[in-house]
Amino acid sequence: MIEVLSPGVATTIQDLPGRSGLWGVGVPPSGAWDDRSFALANLAVGNVPGAAGLEAVLRGPKLRFHVPAMVCVTGAATASTLDGLPLVAGAPTAVTAGQVLDIGPVRGPGLRAYLAVRGGLDVPPVLGSRSTFLLGGFGGLDGRALRAGDALSICDTVVSCDTPGRAPVDVTAALPTLTDSWQVRVIPGPHGAPDYLTPAGAEALFETVWRLDHRSDRTGVRLVGPAPEFARPDGGEAGLHPSNIHDSAYPVGAVMISGGTPVIVGPDGPSLGGFVVPAVVIRADRWKLAQCRPGDLIRLVPVTPEQAEQAEQAEQAEQAPAGRSGAPIFAAGWQRPGPLLDLPADSGRPALTVRRAGDQHVLVEVGPARLDLTVRLRVHLLARALADAGVPGVTESVEGVRSLLLAADPTRLPLPALAELVATAWASLPGLTDVELPVREVTMPIAFDDPSVHEAMARYGDRVRPDAPWCPDNVEFIRRVNGLDERADVFDVVRAATYLVVGLGDVYLGAPVAVPLDPRHRLVTTKYDPPRTWTPANAVGIGGVYLCVYGMEGPGGYQLVGRTVPVWRHPSSIPDGQPPWLLRQFDLLRFQPVSPQELSALRAEIASGAAGLQTRPAVLRLADLITDEDLTGFTSRRQEAFAAERERWALTGVAR
Repeated sequence: MIEVLSPGVATTIQDLPGRSGLWGVGVPPSGAWDDRSFALANLAVGNVPGAAGLEAVLRGPKLRFHVPAMVCVTGAATASTLDGLPLVAGAPTAVTAGQVLDIGPVRGPGLRAYLAVRGGLDVPPVLGSRSTFLLGGFGGLDGRALRAGDALSICDTVVSCDTPGRAPVDVTAALPTLTDSWQVRVIPGPHGAPDYLTPAGAEALFETVWRLDHRSDRTGVRLVGPAPEFARPDGGEAGLHPSNIHDSAYPVGAVMISGGTPVIVGPDGPSLGGFVVPAVVIRADRWKLAQCRPGDLIRLVPVTPEQAEQAEQAEQAEQAPAGRSGAPIFAAGWQRPGPLLDLPADSGRPALTVRRAGDQHVLVEVGPARLDLTVRLRVHLLARALADAGVPGVTESVEGVRSLLLAADPTRLPLPALAELVATAWASLPGLTDVELPVREVTMPIAFDDPSVHEAMARYGDRVRPDAPWCPDNVEFIRRVNGLDERADVFDVVRAATYLVVGLGDVYLGAPVAVPLDPRHRLVTTKYDPPRTWTPANAVGIGGVYLCVYGMEGPGGYQLVGRTVPVWRHPSSIPDGQPPWLLRQFDLLRFQPVSPQELSALRAEIASGAAGLQTRPAVLRLADLITDEDLTGFTSRRQEAFAAERERWALTGVAR
């Protein structure tokens, strides 16, 4: 047993590769962020690379061992001691019962320290991994960071932790070099110039030396620098800001532009969102993001897919990793690689394009960049066809509004081969007139103007951006930009609408992103810029034309209108065999107003499992997705309101 004398800062149990196969419902992989240092620590003590160990930020824990053990520290752990004597990072070290290991402060360069113990730490897997997801409150040790007095168990058998014994080895020479000025290799795309950024804007993304913002963590790395140069005035129905797109999935390492700020998605980041992604960090360099300290300098270096493959091979080789060898990094051009597949529209089917999203993902996009629910249905059918085929090597599948993100193990399924499989599946899809999709009608309570959402608005106005045009009242902002007469009209529209769930995990953990079937119910807004730092769990918000229910407490950017019941149950509170997410793709949502007091009681019942969502079976057909009504008046009123709002921003100088 290992006793925690002092916990350090944000010290958590992690493993590798973390959770897989759940990105499509908003469950992030988590896992050790600096996977290179973590794997080397495990190699040093004779574990498999992914055995559970510790990750700490800025200050490591102090631990008393009550049993003999073999340990190794890596990462930025350069001030570690054993009974007060210095400990060499990368060197396997025997610990006797009663000794105290202090991982110590992380003085830099680097930000995170790692500890591996021979056998691995023994905690129960949750959703397929021992890794801690702090925001979700599960995995690791009760879903939280370590506390003083905690007791950690070490696996003592091969069966319990799948950690076969190997000979210890000194990995000191293989440890990656840490710095305060980073070159992070990326593959440009899947989005880029001239569709979303100007050519000059795309080039500037890679020529700028960015500074790491202090508001960075495992969810994402924020970069400080010049404002991006967009090619569009706005995102249309996706939102008023040109960074807004119809919701699309992010790979870990995606460089998304949130408003005017590049944010690189971390291992605890969101899987789905509405921001353009002009580049993705290659897998071999993602570890660097874990070690960047606030104020460090970062340059995004564009490389070709071939260069990314060479970097991956260098890391996997038994000799010293490429990052340690000092091999030069050569930049390629800023242009994104050509598409892996580009099928034109044909016989009533929309066009389809497959592009690389980094070196381990492809992004399939269907039709033009506008909301078309028949396109959304085709994306769903394509995802289902690929899943039914059981393609070896596909590790994740995440449906977006008009896109599908597929993750693959390139050693088993090269990305060009995956694109060919997409083409085959696309050709096999039935005509939409023949499709009858079994779905559910789900009625959810909503407390409009719930006190918790007004607290979120107030916090934002007080601490983040008091001059934002959506402050102090998001609902009034929605009314204004949609040309409605009264504030209550916003609530009337939400209450009258039937929402089609077109994505899960938009803001983590089964959170639905949904769009009204009737275009006249589609309220359109922009998202917060910068985002909120706090949103109450199960807040209901609107961003672009989409409605979202926040799956958990955390940051967010949708304009808030109310709060509803949980859409996710903690994994510890669900019966075996049932998923923790409560909603499904293509559910039909209706909202029933209740008071905040009534909502509080309903929330408790659903969270505990004492009650479930109110559902009944239904069938969705093509006719449900198409309207032939004249929407000219509705569209004109909204466009006029948009124009008036943009003019107001220009006059008051608050536009960003």
